Amino acid sequence: MRAVLYEAFGAAPAVREVPDPMTSADGAVIRVKATGLCRSDWHGWQGHDPDIALPHVPGHELAGVVESVGAGVRRWRVGDRVTVPFVCACGGCEQCGSGNEQVCDFQEQPGFTHWGSFAELVALRNADVNLVALPDDMDFVTAAALGCRFATAWRAVVLQGRVRPDEWVAVHGCGGVGLSAVMIAADAGAQVVAIDAQPAALARAHSFGAAYTVSTSEDVVDSVRAITGGGAHLSIDAIGSPSVAEASVSGLRKRGRHVQVGLLPAGLGSPTLPMSRVIGWELEILGCHGLQAHEYPRMLDRVDSGGIPIDRLAERRISLDEAPEFLMAMGRPEQTGVTVIEPRER
Repeated sequence: MRAVLYEAFGAAPAVREVPDPMTSADGAVIRVKATGLCRSDWHGWQGHDPDIALPHVPGHELAGVVESVGAGVRRWRVGDRVTVPFVCACGGCEQCGSGNEQVCDFQEQPGFTHWGSFAELVALRNADVNLVALPDDMDFVTAAALGCRFATAWRAVVLQGRVRPDEWVAVHGCGGVGLSAVMIAADAGAQVVAIDAQPAALARAHSFGAAYTVSTSEDVVDSVRAITGGGAHLSIDAIGSPSVAEASVSGLRKRGRHVQVGLLPAGLGSPTLPMSRVIGWELEILGCHGLQAHEYPRMLDRVDSGGIPIDRLAERRISLDEAPEFLMAMGRPEQTGVTVIEPRER
């Protein structure tokens, strides 16, 4: 098969011919029809993820068709249209038993713990636990755009953040995760304040439902407090930066909730959080690590109903041959929206 491969962290990836993946007894091989290009893939390429072994094929936001299944798979057949959470669970540990497969003790992540979906084919284990059926009328590009960014934003806003109508929600960063969070919070009836450094990103956030926008050239904390009349009920760091995490927590009102979605690589340092305020104001500091497979139908139903314009999130469609250039550019702040790779069958 053809796949995007890199042999050293930070070295230019290239499209190569590599062996087809094998199907495990409990797994499936998926023919990739579309796969999202995510900042997490860029972090992996930069060497920020200790699970990656070289050489490596990135990619974890995929949608496609089942190509083959192992002898032990019961729920899936060749030809089924599917997607998958970026956290693939074992199905048997304590976390999986409690319904929290997104923090599975023995999780695998395509594009990180093993070769991923910037390829014509990708192998996944524990297919009966992890594969998710796509609605018949949802195209593969839309399904890939749901990927880790939209699904993680769904969990951050709806499940971890417990958003309620008329609450104030501050979204720090208007890339793929941030724009998803803006759409989801606005659809839930919240009033959204979007924060970003790029005017184009703020304009997109406004068109996606943000009631107010704030440039990072301003005093973000003071602006959020002024707009919201005292602070956000829910605030999300969708970038992954110590200073952004600090601003997100500092911009909350009493008993507010901060959800950390953006990754914080060790090289960036650790946020200095106002813990005295966390105690005195009873603030909540929450993490968000993707969405478990059994929660996907609820999200897909809402998207499929037309309440959330997910089709607008996929800003660019590119070929597999264009993917290396776009992967290397993911670290630039001007990148907006979601880029989806469409591997073409030969």
